[in-house]
Amino acid sequence: MTAMQTFDFIIVGAGSAGCVLANRLSASGAHSVLLLEAGGADHHFWLKAPIGYGMTFYNPKVNWMYRTEPDAALAGRSGYWPRGRVLGGSSSINGMVFVRGQPQDFDDWAACGNPGWGWADVLPYFKRLEDSDMAREHADDWRGQGGPLHVSDVRAHVHPLCRDFLQAGAELGLPSTDDINGPQWEGVTINQITTRKGLRESASTAYLRPALKRTNLRLITHALAERVVFDGQRASGVQFVVDGQRHVAQARREVLVCGGSVNSPALLQLSGVGDAEFLRGKGIAPVHHAPSVGRHMQDHLCHDHSYVARKPSLNQTYGTWSGKLWAGLRYVLARRGPTSSCISRP
Repeated sequence: MTAMQTFDFIIVGAGSAGCVLANRLSASGAHSVLLLEAGGADHHFWLKAPIGYGMTFYNPKVNWMYRTEPDAALAGRSGYWPRGRVLGGSSSINGMVFVRGQPQDFDDWAACGNPGWGWADVLPYFKRLEDSDMAREHADDWRGQGGPLHVSDVRAHVHPLCRDFLQAGAELGLPSTDDINGPQWEGVTINQITTRKGLRESASTAYLRPALKRTNLRLITHALAERVVFDGQRASGVQFVVDGQRHVAQARREVLVCGGSVNSPALLQLSGVGDAEFLRGKGIAPVHHAPSVGRHMQDHLCHDHSYVARKPSLNQTYGTWSGKLWAGLRYVLARRGPTSSCISRP
């Protein structure tokens, strides 16, 4: 086992949270930061072209591709949980839809005894993070400009079938909204997406890439964290593996676990933080009894509907070799067309 140098902060996971923390904690230049990522760089074309979402959904090079245990509530079926294993984490492989969540949900969190999580508390941070095409309509009250993450308004570029979808919603009496992140946050809409000039925007492109220019931030990719090292009940470092070699890095101030909703509780349990009885049953010595770690996960299921359309669909238009060639040329020459967007717009 190799002992590395000591850092002020160690961040495990260069995903949506880890990239932001790496940027913020290194910004002053006063603190040294180590960022560990189990995956590799995000330079691949399909991680840049928005339509590449479909190419990374089952790609083990950038995706953990988790399967759940059989679920009795789903007739014994196993769910598929894609999770990003690459710089940017799941923000580098997701569908790019930008939706903040409803204000009432945040207010409910605050009402449950979580001060600072009400809508009025979090809205300034939502505005701060975005550089939104929609800000010209709601700049003062709802939307932000000049932030690191660009949010694109693609209403003018959607497929004609999307208009039929909106019309169908209206005929059913459903409300509609031009900006689901604006003052009317419920209704049938065209989704906004996290792209900039036809390229995917992720936590890596928006937050990490600018921060990597700083000498006080060190990034190690293909570094699989095995456990958080404890001194008593204080997290004092991280043990991880790179190219088969085990290393330990020490933290003067804090260890920040940013592995996401699946990997964060898993790492904590492997480190001895979790339900003590459960950990002993797995041969892990408990460090801190925290029975909620690894529990109470709530997934949101979805299912697809397939219909026969009387108008040419996107697949019919661009499914031929000539259609693919035309789509490719439009993207290369102008960053336009279906390759510049995602499959989750309406």
